[in-house]
Amino acid sequence: MGGRFDLAVAIERWPIKGGFAISRGSKHEAVVVVATISDGLHVGRGECVPYARYGESVEGVMAAIEACSGDIAQGLARADLCGILPAGAARNALDCALWDLEAKRSGRRAAELAGLPPLHAVPTALTISLGPPEVMAAKAREAAGHPLLKLKLGGDGDRERLAAVREAVPKARLIADANEAWQASEIESLLAAAAAEGVELIEQPLPAGEDDLLAEIERPVPVCADESVHDSASLDRLAGRYDAVNIKLDKTGGLTEALLVAERARALGFKIMVGSMVATSLAMAPALLLAQDAEWVDLDGPLLLARDREPGLAYAGGTVSPPAPALWG
Repeated sequence: MGGRFDLAVAIERWPIKGGFAISRGSKHEAVVVVATISDGLHVGRGECVPYARYGESVEGVMAAIEACSGDIAQGLARADLCGILPAGAARNALDCALWDLEAKRSGRRAAELAGLPPLHAVPTALTISLGPPEVMAAKAREAAGHPLLKLKLGGDGDRERLAAVREAVPKARLIADANEAWQASEIESLLAAAAAEGVELIEQPLPAGEDDLLAEIERPVPVCADESVHDSASLDRLAGRYDAVNIKLDKTGGLTEALLVAERARALGFKIMVGSMVATSLAMAPALLLAQDAEWVDLDGPLLLARDREPGLAYAGGTVSPPAPALWG
């Protein structure tokens, strides 16, 4: 990009409204790392969420970003990031900050820089946290204004959860995420139960690395890879096991690689889901470039927080609108 650039890194904590639970545990705040790159006049920002499931810690991600300060100062290009950082949260924050900075410096939107048409609003799922069937049903009923709901599942009791939610919201579209919690011995019966309740997608039912069985059974509900897919190099082995892939910028290491993952996934015949961790609008904004033609979008992180950053994304009627330039891109 030319010139000298300054890098700043900060840890932020955002309270979650009512807590958030999945099969691996629960939390009450979203801890994010924000990278800010400045040329002295323009500022670009990127937000990431370190994830222990992938061996990441907040301190480790922050240190990895800070270690790139010398390269950033010399004008490191986005295309060269993959040479100094692996796919993951740290690279995501830097990659998205560089996209934002490039947009600000050029006076062009990030979508245009990526060769995409102007962004439009897209429907997004609203996530119902894992809990007892009656609690999840009550939360689903409260969220009836959202046409698409995503249910967090956990193995034992999932049949009851699915039935209770469907009874509570008979007209809602439902997708579900097992977060690797299903047992191989039960997967066929659980997929059948999901199909009976009209669920249209199941994310990552089996542990990553133990998903060979998916190629050997009937899948009455499309199955989506999440923990099993990270970057474009991980896609080929998923053919025959999964029907869709969940692309998250914190896994791919940013928007640059995510766009390549989406292109490769389409070429392999996968449907696409665009997801995210629980985070603020700054983390969701770059993912909206991927979400434009995705079959399923799950960018509801700010709706799960007690408060969002300002300015944030605009959510209305189960849709999310493109970011204002002041937010990102």
